[in-house]
Amino acid sequence: MSEEITRETASREAATGEPATREVASHGVATGEPATGEPVTREVATVRVQATGKREVRKAGRHQGRPGTPARRREALVGLAFVAPMLVLFIVFRFGPTIGAVFLSLTDYRLSGEWRFIGAENYTRLFEDDLFWGSLGVTAVYTAVYVPMTVLLALGTAVLLHRTLWLRGFFRGLFFLPYVTSIVLAAVIWKWIYQVDDGLLNAALGALSLGPVDFLGDESLVLPSIAATSAWKGFGYTMLILLAGLQSIPREITEAATIDGAGAWQRFRWVTLPLLRPVLFFVLVIEAIQAFQVFDAMYVMTAGGPIRASYSLVYFLYDSGFKYFDFGYASAVGLMLFLVVLIFSLIQRRLIGREAD
Repeated sequence: MSEEITRETASREAATGEPATREVASHGVATGEPATGEPVTREVATVRVQATGKREVRKAGRHQGRPGTPARRREALVGLAFVAPMLVLFIVFRFGPTIGAVFLSLTDYRLSGEWRFIGAENYTRLFEDDLFWGSLGVTAVYTAVYVPMTVLLALGTAVLLHRTLWLRGFFRGLFFLPYVTSIVLAAVIWKWIYQVDDGLLNAALGALSLGPVDFLGDESLVLPSIAATSAWKGFGYTMLILLAGLQSIPREITEAATIDGAGAWQRFRWVTLPLLRPVLFFVLVIEAIQAFQVFDAMYVMTAGGPIRASYSLVYFLYDSGFKYFDFGYASAVGLMLFLVVLIFSLIQRRLIGREAD
């Protein structure tokens, strides 16, 4: 007995949402002629078949190679051979240093090469160190300032570029240019801009009969000032990611919202942002990780001052390892930094990522 699925049947199923009724010949050949050549009266039976498409896909898959066949195993081995060099490099240069850092954190390894196993003593010492908690607090405040500043600046720029057709490529390259410059060079330039005596920003404030303001010498202004420098340096990369996300949103959806009477802000709030949520989650995670690893800008602009107001966790790690040569203790700080970033990323995943999915 043979079955024939017609377009009319598929259309009926799509329109009604119910399994369609199909006519199936109970005997005879497809042409309606028997083997003897004499015409026969075909008995038609009504059969209900739920057409979900899975049956047809399953039938088509039977002709392809199965996972357990020699051909499939050969293809898997060839693919593994191609990725093996990169996989080995990734394991050696990623997991190798991580395993080494875990081992060093359990020792009192020094620059001379002498060491002894001390167990969790470095971690006990770390939790009792006020300098560690102070640097962790500085890093948390910096992250809370830097991440929203960078993401909002990048999102606003991406929205403007998405709506701009004239010289879009030129402005895209112009905004991305600071990202490819050295952070040391950017820090030197902004350190001059923030100077009290002859800085560009205080000169502008002086023209307005304001200031001068010691941006890098005031404990309450130093972290926002450094965060602004880092945001200017890095927002171009985030802007490109968000711009790609905006361009991937179907135009028909925003046009439908416009026809329904939604204004520009309503379209952005209720249409664009929900569709952009997965991209926003990605940029929030990478910017938070970058913020927790801040070091260069603070080292160049303030050297951790004033009074350790810009003394980040990575700065503390740097001093422990390369100033006091306490590599075991520095490794413990690095692993704690890894755990902090991991926990923060998991929290972001719980708050934002599930809604993005």
